[in-house]
Amino acid sequence: MPITEILRMAFGSLGVNKLRSSLTMLGITIGVFSVIGVMTAVSALRQSIETGISFLGSNIIQIAKRPIGLTDEGANRRRYDMRRDITYAQAQRFKELMENWTDVVCLKTFNNDSLAEATYQNRKTTPNLNFGGTNEHFLTANQYAISFGRNFTPADVDLIRPVAIIGKGIVDRLFPSEDPLGKMIKVAGRTYNVIGVFAEKGSAFGANGDDIIMVPISRFLADYGAERRSINIATQAPSQERYNDTLDKAISAMRIVRQLRADQDNDFEVYSNDSLISAFAKVADVIGAGAFVISAIALLAAGVGIMNIMLVSVTERTKEIGIRKSIGARKASILTQFLIEAVTISLMGGIVGILLGVGAGNAIALMLKASMVFPWFWAMVGIIVCCGIGVAFGFYPAYKAAALDPIEALRYE
Repeated sequence: MPITEILRMAFGSLGVNKLRSSLTMLGITIGVFSVIGVMTAVSALRQSIETGISFLGSNIIQIAKRPIGLTDEGANRRRYDMRRDITYAQAQRFKELMENWTDVVCLKTFNNDSLAEATYQNRKTTPNLNFGGTNEHFLTANQYAISFGRNFTPADVDLIRPVAIIGKGIVDRLFPSEDPLGKMIKVAGRTYNVIGVFAEKGSAFGANGDDIIMVPISRFLADYGAERRSINIATQAPSQERYNDTLDKAISAMRIVRQLRADQDNDFEVYSNDSLISAFAKVADVIGAGAFVISAIALLAAGVGIMNIMLVSVTERTKEIGIRKSIGARKASILTQFLIEAVTISLMGGIVGILLGVGAGNAIALMLKASMVFPWFWAMVGIIVCCGIGVAFGFYPAYKAAALDPIEALRYE
């Protein structure tokens, strides 16, 4: 029998039982949807990080009290919390030790203990601003730029001046139709003179980089206190070639500042772009593994469903099979037809799952301000797996149909 005729009969049989075929497809769709959706979202986030949507600048080394955003619950978290804060005096001493090695040492700390809201006249912002103190190297270390106005100077920090640089989101809310430079704004109960505006930064992973206000770090600590406040330090290697040497120098300088003995471990964290990408990759791998396990269970259940439905189909069509075999149909033709039906159900369910998964994954990526992607690798894996499920779980019913004795099949009622 020509393959085209086998295909026509297989698709015709599926069309007769549309509801049953659709419900069988649904199990495959759910399994494929779960893994494709997760992998699409993870791939989009991974690509965004690797293409530069990171808050660290080029060749930047960051030093902090805790690991960034990846502290564990329980004993590990308590261990980090028990560490001594990096004080402003220690940060300044670190800067002195690095003077002959690099020109960029950024000191920064943020108002993480309470919400910050900015007001000007009768206008105010949302109470979730990113508000902190820093020095003149904040731009280099955090990939910001000045749109207009000026940056902080060493004198602003040394003289503890009440000045501020604000993000575009603040300008849009407080100064929709006037120049913000020279205006006095109030933040968390203190008044600051606006001297500059950050260039538009945009959003990444749900955080708005334009809702930011920075003041000189000395002013910030004077206004809000240095107690229980740790300073983050960022230093830049002069070149990529000297990055490792700068990293070693920074660790040595920090150990001196923290007065650690040779036998003591570091009581601070050091990280960079590469370490953040690596940390995210580990989290992504765990998420992917979890999605894969869930999907495998769903696909296994769907495969059993396909086998069950095909066995029912063989039983219902026993007399049809007997007639076909009695007029010369070969076992291979009948086997092929039933396998095609099983693979078609599985493959169609997989394609629908891929489309829904890509749509849902990219929707999550867009919510987190990441770029859209199409996970070609996982889509191809999904198609291959669906074909494999169709063959594996459809083979026994197909073999059973092909092995029917035509005389017994014709007698079946």
